[in-house]
Amino acid sequence: QVQLVESGGGLVQAGDSLRLSCAASGRTFRTYAMGWFRQAPGKAREFVSAITWGTGSTYYVDSVKGRFTISRDTAKNTVYLQMNSLKPDDTAVYFCAAGSPPYSPSGFSRISEYDYWGQGTQVTVSS
Repeated sequence: QVQLVESGGGLVQAGDSLRLSCAASGRTFRTYAMGWFRQAPGKAREFVSAITWGTGSTYYVDSVKGRFTISRDTAKNTVYLQMNSLKPDDTAVYFCAAGSPPYSPSGFSRISEYDYWGQGTQVTVSS
């Protein structure tokens, strides 16, 4: 089992920054990739970014490229999502996820590739 705890959400204004954290515990050695997803009210959960624990390869959805940066601290088993130049469209509950597939042709963007999920943290961006 892997436990994931997100933190760092909040209410900010457009153009501001936030850093989300996801602390992983449990059998993390079986986790190959960590991802961030978000879900806005009335919308489906969507992929935001992912990173592999071993190589640190990163993946982003086009709408956040150049604004968001994913990183990991392997010593702390923690993944971060630095979000800059936030827009009202970024408003959503952000979820951290852990997955074990060693390879992903989709860039770890599919919900089905993840086995464990955090409880989510709310990010609200006002205009």
